[in-house]
Amino acid sequence: MHRPASLLLIILATVAPVLAADTRATTDTSSGDRVIDAYFRSETRRLAERCLADITSLDDWKARRGEYREQLFEMLGLSPRPPRTPLKPVITGRADHPDFTVEKIQFQSRPGLYVTGNLYLPKKHQGRLPTILYVCGHGQVKKDGVSYGSKVHYQHHGGWFARNGYACLTIDTLQLGEIEGIHHGTYRYAKWWWNARGYSPAGVEAWNCIRALDYLQTRQEIDGERIGVTGRSGGGAYSWWIGALDDRIRVAVPVAGITDLTNHVVDGCVEGHCDCMFQVNTFGWDYAQVAALLAPRPLLISNSDKDRIFPLDGVVRIHKQVRRIYELHGQSKQLGLQITEGPHKDTQELRVHAFHWFNRFLKKQDPLITDTAVKFFTPEQLRVFGEQLPADEKNTEISETFTARAETPTVPGSADDWARQTASWREALATRSFRGWPSHPDGLDLEQGPMVTSGDITARTFWFNSQAGIRLPLVVLHRKGLPLESLDLVVLNTVDDGGWTSLLASLAGGGLSLPGMAGITRVEPDKAEFAQTEKMFQSFKWGMAYVAPRGIGPTAWGQAERRQTQVRRRFMLLGQTLDGMRTWDAVRGAGALRLVDGLSQVPLWMQGEKTMAGITLYASLFVNDVRRVDLHHLPKSHRNGPIYLNVLRFLDIPQAIAMAAERSAVRIYQAEAGGWKYPRQVAESLKWDKKQLAIRVLGAPAKADR
Repeated sequence: MHRPASLLLIILATVAPVLAADTRATTDTSSGDRVIDAYFRSETRRLAERCLADITSLDDWKARRGEYREQLFEMLGLSPRPPRTPLKPVITGRADHPDFTVEKIQFQSRPGLYVTGNLYLPKKHQGRLPTILYVCGHGQVKKDGVSYGSKVHYQHHGGWFARNGYACLTIDTLQLGEIEGIHHGTYRYAKWWWNARGYSPAGVEAWNCIRALDYLQTRQEIDGERIGVTGRSGGGAYSWWIGALDDRIRVAVPVAGITDLTNHVVDGCVEGHCDCMFQVNTFGWDYAQVAALLAPRPLLISNSDKDRIFPLDGVVRIHKQVRRIYELHGQSKQLGLQITEGPHKDTQELRVHAFHWFNRFLKKQDPLITDTAVKFFTPEQLRVFGEQLPADEKNTEISETFTARAETPTVPGSADDWARQTASWREALATRSFRGWPSHPDGLDLEQGPMVTSGDITARTFWFNSQAGIRLPLVVLHRKGLPLESLDLVVLNTVDDGGWTSLLASLAGGGLSLPGMAGITRVEPDKAEFAQTEKMFQSFKWGMAYVAPRGIGPTAWGQAERRQTQVRRRFMLLGQTLDGMRTWDAVRGAGALRLVDGLSQVPLWMQGEKTMAGITLYASLFVNDVRRVDLHHLPKSHRNGPIYLNVLRFLDIPQAIAMAAERSAVRIYQAEAGGWKYPRQVAESLKWDKKQLAIRVLGAPAKADR
């Protein structure tokens, strides 16, 4: 467990580490939950107010539409565009109905990324057919361990379109196809590294749709100028992606597939959705910005009035915003909103309006809808693959390759090469990873709290504003009676739950408590730790400071796994990550420490452990005049934390170490020798002082190299 005082003692090997105190948590989480919920309301409101606010004329829209679309491509992991590799389509069989034929088709949207689908073709038709791309929601059909794909669940739509003079290609989803991939990466499997890779299965679904259009345009039966898209729930979301990205979609009817950030983040609808519903929100979009990209093409926004995961109020708000863009085009008649009574369900009422919309805009007709959409086939009749799935399939592990990971860069040959490389990384961090940081932060508003003393230790308490609504604790320990300005150094520890608990336990061992700073944590006094800390301060003129980032200590929110997961997902929807905002907290904590009377000129060290070591590493890049950075059990890669949006597209922790070692002395403490080849090579190539970077094996003799 993190030992706030003894970490520094490890550095100088003056005393041996001691055992951690026993801790236990209470169930009183109301204060931290209120803080984070208020923060989410504030951040959501900020993004909602900004959405499309700069569009006041048609010229504004025309000037920005291309930029918006490119941003969406990037947030879906499709920038630069993947190569349009050969589709290698195969028709594996057919199913027959008196009025239409169903072709069972598979193609590869990328090598090894298989898309299974059914193409419905009417038997009687003249000329090329108006065509619907039907994208499925989460309708699983699985028997005896065999997945038949969502297309089987939604077959009644394809059958209706074919009986009414349309071709319809219904394609499976990544997760619920005949080859079963994953949509629930962060939600179910804690694959938070998806955020660091800039990956969302929404990007796979969007790319599969783009390639489905490519395939349709190879078919002689298809009229490429009359293609529409529809689908419900997840399919509604994918209808938005393809409609926004590809103008080959002429008409769209997304059903129950969109609502706004207020519903998702504030009202909690995100908790009912998997990751395929969301882009990696690098640019901080609200969802009306996605919807507006379909303008001025005919668009029917379709929903029911009792849908709990796409609530009516958010759907109406999106329609209102998008209507303004259609009005700028003078095409308000091409935007529709249909609301039917009912829950989140594939109802006949929703289907009838969709059929009417496509007839109106793809066929230029308005017949009475007389046929109902019914299922005609068994799952076995519509299955594309036989008993054996393709051995070269990449569907199940596509998150590993869909977005490119940055290669280890070449070691710079000169200071100029290094300057160019670090400038590029800093730009990427600012615009792609930490874009969610406040652009115009409020003042720190440092406020001193109680000062308490026991033995030779004085503890000073402070509160500061990290950003609006996030007020965090700062604790400074030092030798009793020693003026702060006379300290030889002050070490800022950015702590996790264990580190904060250890601090409280150590102080409690000397009879000290920090009023209002315990949060949900209870501790057992640790007298041995207090004695070790006291001995350190008696021997050295040091100060030890501690900042608890949001969600730690007094600002901790509910500890249940579901609550922790869904809080992290809310950050993701806002174009942030929890670790990214904790890095901001560490930067602000350093600024607050400098405002403490007497500490403005004292040499500053920064220190962290495990994930907080990574957070400390990056925070040091944004704090001026950090003398030294001590990192304990630092993760080898961002795949293991800290998680920052998109960071692995540009650099990894070894590159960040090299950036930090140019500015500050860096000490890495780990269980085994070796590693960190890249920063060591950079230091050698650029002939840095050997004290700039040192790797220490825990338990081995260490030198005092201040």
